Amino acid sequence: MPPGQQMQQQLLLDVRTQNYLSSRRSFKQRLRERDDRGWTPLHIGARKGDLKVVKRLLDEGMDVNVTALGPKAKGATPLHLAAQGGHIKVMDELLDRGADIDARTKGACGWTPLHIAAKERNKEAIKFLIENGAFLPPDINDNRFNPPLHYCPGLEWAYEIKHRQERKLSFGGATCSSES
Repeated sequence: MPPGQQMQQQLLLDVRTQNYLSSRRSFKQRLRERDDRGWTPLHIGARKGDLKVVKRLLDEGMDVNVTALGPKAKGATPLHLAAQGGHIKVMDELLDRGADIDARTKGACGWTPLHIAAKERNKEAIKFLIENGAFLPPDINDNRFNPPLHYCPGLEWAYEIKHRQERKLSFGGATCSSES
């Protein structure tokens, strides 16, 4: 394992086992450290789907929208990585704490968490993100002008959820029904 990943693994273990309580000052400093991919401990916890670690790191003040830095990092947020792994509980926690559901990666693609979930063909993550507003604004395409579901064909049900959301918006949030 590369040294950067070893450092991050040790920090995650410290968070999980609460070893950081005796040396709180150095722990706060270690929260700013990044591995060789440019990931923070929050990125790693989100990618692994470790809800306990994610909650603890957010409670310690980590920025929910922190972007990965470095040449290969492309500005991914913890929500991007949780969506990639299909970790619904972690995505829910991140959104509850203010994560930007439409955050874009840097570089050629400009992908949102929904683009990543669609690329991974993770239907549960796609459904969760759509139901939590990932299609707003409705023209959220990547830098190649592809909508998220371009990467995961055959998801007509996802388009139906999108159209229902757009209809709700066009009526100012009110729903209309012929069953009155």
